[in-house]
Amino acid sequence: MPEMTCPDCGKRMFHENKDTLKIQETIHGKFCRNTAGATHSYMHRDPEHMETFDAERENDSAGNPVLKK
Repeated sequence: MPEMTCPDCGKRMFHENKDTLKIQETIHGKFCRNTAGATHSYMHRDPEHMETFDAERENDSAGNPVLKK
């Protein structure tokens, strides 16, 4: 079974289909954390910008806040 190990993070990927393994390699290359066990999110916000992006929709039609602060 073909396999591949990421040189940056050490993740081992394997698949019986070589083409599928190549696709997994490509996707992993785009999202690799570069260190084993590292945690981070691609959905982050700047800590200094905690206001809503759409100020008009911050409250619903009754005036109640839509987002928790």
